[in-house]
Amino acid sequence: MPFLTIAFPEIDPVAISIGPFAIRWYALAYIAGIVLGWLYARALIKREKLWGGPAPISTPQLDDFILWVTLGIIVGGRTGYVLFYNAAFFIQNPTAIFKLWEGGMSFHGGFLGCVAAVMLFARTNNISILSLGDITTAVAPIGIFLGRLANFIKGELWGREADASVPWRMVFPDDPLQLFRHPSQLYEAALEGILLFVVLAVMVRMGALKRPGLILGSFIAIYALARITSEFFREPDPQLGFLWDPQLGLTMGMLLSVPMIIAGAILIVMAWRRKVPDHREKSI
Repeated sequence: MPFLTIAFPEIDPVAISIGPFAIRWYALAYIAGIVLGWLYARALIKREKLWGGPAPISTPQLDDFILWVTLGIIVGGRTGYVLFYNAAFFIQNPTAIFKLWEGGMSFHGGFLGCVAAVMLFARTNNISILSLGDITTAVAPIGIFLGRLANFIKGELWGREADASVPWRMVFPDDPLQLFRHPSQLYEAALEGILLFVVLAVMVRMGALKRPGLILGSFIAIYALARITSEFFREPDPQLGFLWDPQLGLTMGMLLSVPMIIAGAILIVMAWRRKVPDHREKSI
C-alpha cells in the first residue's frame, strides 16, 4: 500500500451471531442511539434550572414518546430514501420497500418522521411542540454519531477520491473502482455528531431551553451546514450522481439541506423574539 494511506479496518458487520440469529452493528447503532438519547433526555428533564421551572414534559411522557419517535425515524427514514434517492427502483420493485435489512435510510426523511412524531405526540398529550422538539433534537446527535460510525464499519457511503495530501485516505473493500477515498463517514460523525452535540449541550447549559424552539432551530440549521460541508467529500449515491453540472459537485444531500437552513433560521429568530418565562428557580 502506498505511503500516506490508512488501511480500512475491516470489521465484521455482524456484531453478535448465535446460530442463524445475527445482530448487525447498524442495528446496534440505532438501539444504542435511542437508549442513550433517552437517558440524556431524562437527565435534562429532571434539571428544572435548565428550563427556568418544571420541564414541560414529564419523564413518564418521555418514556411513552420513545416509541413514537422510533417509529418516526424508521418510517420516515425509509420513506425518504425511497422518494428522494431511489424512486425508480422501488416503483419497479415495490416489495423491496419493506426489506429494511438490505439498507437504505435517509436522514432528511427520518427527520421529517421525527417532526411528525413530535407534533402528533405533543398535540395528543397537550405538550409544547417546540419544547418537545428541543429535547428531541438536543439528544439527536448521539444517534447520528453512532449511525455514521455504523456506516463506516459497514464500508458504505464512502467519500470522493482523495489524493496523497490526505494521509488518512483509504480504499473501501466494496468500492468497485478501488480508489483512495475520503472516509467521509467519519467526517460526518465528527461534524453532525460530536460538534453538533457539543454546541447544543453548551447552549442548553446557557439556558437555551428557556426559549422554546431555540435548540430545535439551531439543530436544524447547524446540521444542514455540517451536512453540506460533509457532502463536498462524500461520493453521491450511484443511482443519482451529481445534480446538474458534475463540476459543481452538488448532491441531493446538499439540496435537501438548504430548506433546513431557512427553517432553522426562522425558528431561531422566533425563539429570540419570544419572551423568556419568569420562573423563580428553586434554591438548592
